[in-house]
Amino acid sequence: MLRIQQIRLTHFKNYQERTFDFSDITGICGLNGIGKTNLLDSIYYSCFTKSYFSSLENLNLRFGESGFRIDASFSLSGKLHQVVCIYRNGRKEVSFDNEMYEKLSRHIGRLPIVIIAPDDIQLISGTSESRRKWMDALLSQADTAYLDALISYHKILLQRNSLLRQDQAFASQDLLDVMDEQLIRHGKIIFDKRNEFVAVMAVDCRRYYNIISGGAEEVAVRYECQFHDTTPEELFRKARERDLFAGRSTVGIHRDDLIFNLGELAFRQIASQGQKKSLLYSLKLSEYAYLKRQKGYAPILLLDDAFEKLDDKRMFNLLEEVCRDKDGQVIITDTHHKRLEEAFGLLGAKGQIIELI
Repeated sequence: MLRIQQIRLTHFKNYQERTFDFSDITGICGLNGIGKTNLLDSIYYSCFTKSYFSSLENLNLRFGESGFRIDASFSLSGKLHQVVCIYRNGRKEVSFDNEMYEKLSRHIGRLPIVIIAPDDIQLISGTSESRRKWMDALLSQADTAYLDALISYHKILLQRNSLLRQDQAFASQDLLDVMDEQLIRHGKIIFDKRNEFVAVMAVDCRRYYNIISGGAEEVAVRYECQFHDTTPEELFRKARERDLFAGRSTVGIHRDDLIFNLGELAFRQIASQGQKKSLLYSLKLSEYAYLKRQKGYAPILLLDDAFEKLDDKRMFNLLEEVCRDKDGQVIITDTHHKRLEEAFGLLGAKGQIIELI
């Protein structure tokens, strides 16, 4: 069983210095802009070594400060663990039980976590890149071999694209052959893992969507990849000339996508905001279920503004599903203290509510 017990923030975003304790179910309440999302992000940071919302570390700093520190205490299978994340003067360090990581990627998956935030709706209606990033973050927590293959693939892809943009690219066929072999080798690992995951996730997603929506609609999820249509070797061979003229890699697993349907039609073309939100939560609960099966224990679940754009029935169905899992820890933010109290009461869940002022 995994739990975050306490977190201490120093100069992280809007917090000067603050300590928080958590129970199995914790509600975080306060006005918009008070720091609810920042608190959730600090928990995510301690599990993933980076912010969920900010790609630039400077955006995680309290105004006027040159660094921040996150001290987080976790219990896992009865053992206490300490994670410390320090960013100072452009340098980041992360330690686990006082041992500093040489590679931050070694921490990913050690403390699995799932977060659901309002802007995640881009997972449904945004570009294919957002859906690949979601799969990558999920599978990187579940499988270190996937993460290693992903890091290697993107490193080689950058090198290949750099070469393709150079004038001597046409004379570098042998080097391109080597790069293609490496992309294919790592790409096959990524493809197999994604293919296996989506086959399981699609079933879970359909089930969760039926629960949240009350069984009113039927959804389907499909994994779209060029490797389905031909061998990777043939794919790269046929694309070589096109890549040379385009100056970039036009084929590969970096172009994969997830396709959502509502009945027989494309989901994002006909779905309402409520339906899109229901599908988002269904995907995230599928992520939660997948990580739990892979790890043998439930990940921490963070719900940011969980009630936004969901009607009361869908909201209750969602909370009933996530709070029913007694093995998991759930941390929820909302602007209304009474709404959190009523939701916990209806569910018969004993939880604490932290009021931010």
